[in-house]
Amino acid sequence: MCGISGIISRRGVTPEDATRVASMSRALVHRGPDDSGAYRGAHVALAARRLSIIDLGGGRQPLYSADRSLALVANGEIYNHAELRRRLEGRGHRFTTGSDCEAILHAYAEYGTTCVEHLRGMFAFALWDEARRRLVLARDPMGEKPLYLYEREGRLLFASEMKALLRSGEVAFELDPEAVDQYFHYQYVPEPRTAVRGVRKLEAAHLLVVDVEPWRVEESCYWRMEDAPALEGDAPALIRDQLEAVGELVTRADVPVGVALSGGLDSSAVAALAVRHRPSGLQAISVGYTGRPDGLDEREEARALARHLRLPFHEVEVGTREVVEFFPELNYWRDDPVADFAGHAYYAVMRKARELGVPVMLQGQGGDELFWGYPQLHRAALESFEKETLRGGGLVAPLRYLSPAAPDSLSATGLSSWARDLGGARSGWRRMREHRAAPPARLVFYDLSPDFRAAAEGVGVLYAGAFAEQLPAGGAASLFTLPMPWPRVDVALTRLVSDTYLRANGVAQGDRLAMASSVELRLPLLDRRLVETVVGLRKARTDVRLPPKAWLKRAVEGLLPEWVLGRPKRGFAPPVAEWHRALFAAHGETLRGGHLVEAGVLSTDGAEQLSRGPFPAGLTSPLSFKALVLEQWCRRMSAEAHGAALVQVSARACLESV
Repeated sequence: MCGISGIISRRGVTPEDATRVASMSRALVHRGPDDSGAYRGAHVALAARRLSIIDLGGGRQPLYSADRSLALVANGEIYNHAELRRRLEGRGHRFTTGSDCEAILHAYAEYGTTCVEHLRGMFAFALWDEARRRLVLARDPMGEKPLYLYEREGRLLFASEMKALLRSGEVAFELDPEAVDQYFHYQYVPEPRTAVRGVRKLEAAHLLVVDVEPWRVEESCYWRMEDAPALEGDAPALIRDQLEAVGELVTRADVPVGVALSGGLDSSAVAALAVRHRPSGLQAISVGYTGRPDGLDEREEARALARHLRLPFHEVEVGTREVVEFFPELNYWRDDPVADFAGHAYYAVMRKARELGVPVMLQGQGGDELFWGYPQLHRAALESFEKETLRGGGLVAPLRYLSPAAPDSLSATGLSSWARDLGGARSGWRRMREHRAAPPARLVFYDLSPDFRAAAEGVGVLYAGAFAEQLPAGGAASLFTLPMPWPRVDVALTRLVSDTYLRANGVAQGDRLAMASSVELRLPLLDRRLVETVVGLRKARTDVRLPPKAWLKRAVEGLLPEWVLGRPKRGFAPPVAEWHRALFAAHGETLRGGHLVEAGVLSTDGAEQLSRGPFPAGLTSPLSFKALVLEQWCRRMSAEAHGAALVQVSARACLESV
């Protein structure tokens, strides 16, 4: 695991550029505290910070080919490096280190840019090909490892984090209006956008190839989950096979490994798989909250599973005072503005791992997105299937909407509710009216979220007039408005939720808040082959009408005890109301006349309203919290950019005086 950065310039790399890259690399020391390295050529400068996980003594970066015509800096882990190494050695390649990332170098020498199709893992890398005078940038299929880009005429800068790009002194801190509007709707900025104008992320499963002569920048997609072929067979058995395979791969490390354990199915499955393939030395870490609030604290469930798996168990408790005091720092370490109350829990678990000397952690992210674990996502799929019938006209759609539904429960309350709804007819009629009123090409997706709806209805009046005028007419819902006819609804929604909430909220927070404590986070359920298997099975026979996580539960039968498999789902939710009140008591006033007002995002009256911390009933991340997160993030990031610009001016003056 590393932090990487660099510059490629058509006119050539200058001493000032080398200084910029050094500044970016220093900003990434938390991603790689164990070592550093750099490469400089006529047109490119690369830098890497290393967190040593595989081949602790021999995996220094940059890594070079035997003739030094190829230079590589890479962030991540190539889980199948041992298998890939054997294959490439059979074709005459000679490895000089035990590093997993050296497999990238030889795979490129053998296969060219199609080398990414042979990699199983998480990665973002930059490879300079001196013979072709070409820089190749790549990002893993599910976007686990980040890569930020800033491009202008004849130049491209890249780095593993936003704060590193801002430290270059070349990137001005200016908010992107459309990205900010999306943030207020989603609680994060969907990729590839970022909140900073001119900065974007290399998209997941994408290659960016930069040729110097003639100067050409070309981006291409090398993998799409929806392209997985239909797969017939026993779904639980095929999924179990892939889980076992990835369980063996992701536990490879020359350092201690731990698992972030809650009471949920996903982390429990990851822990059980890890124990099978790394039976000794594994640690379990769980987070809870002061006072153990009922329904929110899962430490006892996690402890019970750890005892069952014979795992050493550690816990960390988060209190309101700590959350309030660390809030400005948390938003700095998140690197992107993400208005998720669970962020501090991510950070606390990873900090505990580092204190215990565990630099690799496994986590269960992705299970809810892949297996219909979120009720809202499950409902979106069912309603989108309904909405599809509207295109056909006639009586098919009304019959689909108004057909009798079974009661949710056979209890007196459930039967009474079913009767009041006229057996589902009343709610069906309401859904049909809503679907007819929405644009025909819009999938039912984020518009089911109360937070999204609150933003769509209310954020516009909080914006400054000039800011609102810059927003496009399509609005934030354009992300889930697809060309008609729609592709497979269930597959399309799996991709959409992976591209949005999973990647820009969960995965981004997980990576940045783990790396803040110099911990590598691995997400086994995002393995490329596992994702392809699930999507292929879904194409052959959809699981959308089965109970949530039906395939996953059956796949891990025998791996987990029944008392885990039968446990109802609980969200990873901290004591939100208490934290929100305390955060606004301590920091709410920063919205009054703050950065968002000065930048022309919020009107003075809008900022005043939000500074009081309104939290309407039924919401999870209200506009007030989103504004407070963005305000604190802007303050820290603008200071980074301003300080870096001053340093660059000083360095330029020194160079000119020599």
